[in-house]
Amino acid sequence: MIRERYFNMGILALLLAVPAWALLADEPFTITLMTRAVVFALAAVGLNIALGLGGLVSLGHAVFFGLGGYAMGILAHHAQSYTPLMEAPFLIEGTKSMPVIWLVAVVISALAALGIGLLSLRTAGAYFIMITLAFGQMFYFFAISWPTYGGEDGLAIYVRNGFPGINTLVPVQYYGLCLAVLILALILSAKLAASPFGLALNAARQVPQRLETVGLDPQRLKLIAFVISGTLTGLAGALFADLNRFVSPTMFSWQLSGEIMIFVIIGGVGRLFGPVVGALVFVALEHVLGGLSDYWHVYLGFLLLGIVLFSRGGLIGLICGPEKFEEQRNG
Repeated sequence: MIRERYFNMGILALLLAVPAWALLADEPFTITLMTRAVVFALAAVGLNIALGLGGLVSLGHAVFFGLGGYAMGILAHHAQSYTPLMEAPFLIEGTKSMPVIWLVAVVISALAALGIGLLSLRTAGAYFIMITLAFGQMFYFFAISWPTYGGEDGLAIYVRNGFPGINTLVPVQYYGLCLAVLILALILSAKLAASPFGLALNAARQVPQRLETVGLDPQRLKLIAFVISGTLTGLAGALFADLNRFVSPTMFSWQLSGEIMIFVIIGGVGRLFGPVVGALVFVALEHVLGGLSDYWHVYLGFLLLGIVLFSRGGLIGLICGPEKFEEQRNG
């Protein structure tokens, strides 16, 4: 547990040191890569709440990522085209304000997670996985067939949205904003895991019958975790869309849902910093090996296979031992 705490501090130091070096070396692309990793890590932190604490294997989390992205894209599109989003029964205009966009993305993602969770949690196991996957495909094909906002070609945004006191056009400042959001999400995850809710959710994952005997509803706990999970992933989608200034139906694809799950598995399911480590490793492999071969996913597959076979605690478990982050509440 102490070793993992020091390891987490080292990861935080890395998240600060690499962009600082890139700034001094005038390497803005490295900062952009780190921003991409941080945003992916935020999406995976959301999934880790559902998967690591609640045991909910979701292959549909790209739904929330895409909804957050399209919330940003649609609002920014109407702001840059100076056309209202809605005129009746009341006027709704576009906006370039990140706080407003984040609020919309969070609300939409939370409502979607609530609806999907209410239906999906009627099942369990493979059926839950397939239902979440089905929802992802439904949203994916809906986005493809939505010509108002680009359809299959996606929607380009020609402005970078603003945040009070920050020049978001400067890569290192936007990175700092994304890193701050990630740190807040990690604090939320740690607090949830150590709270009575987190302990009850952990019990709902392992022995739901015992939880029912003390008057708690395991399904309700899992639903709350699923909504929180989808909300964080939706916020990550809005940040990702702002980073690329582009949204497309691929943000809803099942491949993206799989990648978010891979981030968690590589770092360690149930580990506080597991999503961060997984996202950093994935982006590094994508950048280094992707430049050498179009088939770099083969090497990712070997890494994933090795982790599943020899270190189910992920890379953090391999380095730091078997403790999960919910067990750190007494540390």
